[in-house]
Amino acid sequence: MARVPCTAMTNRLPPTLLAAAGTVLIWSGIRPHDYFTWLLEIFPALLGAAVLIATYRRFRFTDLAYVLMTLHAVILMVGGHYTYAEVPLFDWIRDAFHQARNNYDKVGHFAQGFIPAIVAREILLRTSPLRPGKWLSFLVVAVCLAFSAVYEFIEWWVALASGTAADAFLGAQGYVWDTQSDMLYCAVGAVLSLVLLYRLHDRMLQALPSRTLQGTGIR
Repeated sequence: MARVPCTAMTNRLPPTLLAAAGTVLIWSGIRPHDYFTWLLEIFPALLGAAVLIATYRRFRFTDLAYVLMTLHAVILMVGGHYTYAEVPLFDWIRDAFHQARNNYDKVGHFAQGFIPAIVAREILLRTSPLRPGKWLSFLVVAVCLAFSAVYEFIEWWVALASGTAADAFLGAQGYVWDTQSDMLYCAVGAVLSLVLLYRLHDRMLQALPSRTLQGTGIR
């Protein structure tokens, strides 16, 4: 496998991405649809940022992973500002294409598979005996679906605890198969991420210092 001329992880990119995400977070928190829904939607992004900052010196991801995680955070913040059922662009898409609902939540659940797939792949390759191949891909998709299922559990528990106040958080919009379709979009996102990005991800992993790649099977 040929080396790429760019570095797999730089010192400047993560702070730049953090600043960009922070800017979007500030915008998101200015007069959102309601602050309860906003807090519920952005909490995973805040939690993820805290974990990344706390572990930055011990485990730095590739630039690809950091860019994707920032994109995921932005998707959550936009959904938190408007609620997933009322994002203006997807209202226009709904009306223009005669759809029954605002489908921004499906973008979020697609991202819930597409982006964590690369994060899970990198963690597994760098911290376990797994090698690139079918078993790795299977386990990555399984991890993404597991997280999706846990998120659906959380939505359910929040709905039980807060009643109608959680309607905007759920974003079901009356669709009886919303939970199942959310998980399907996650699975499709995870599979597409592995198909489209695995070569780029392998090149970026290869460019990491050799000590970080011991046992990964990346050459």
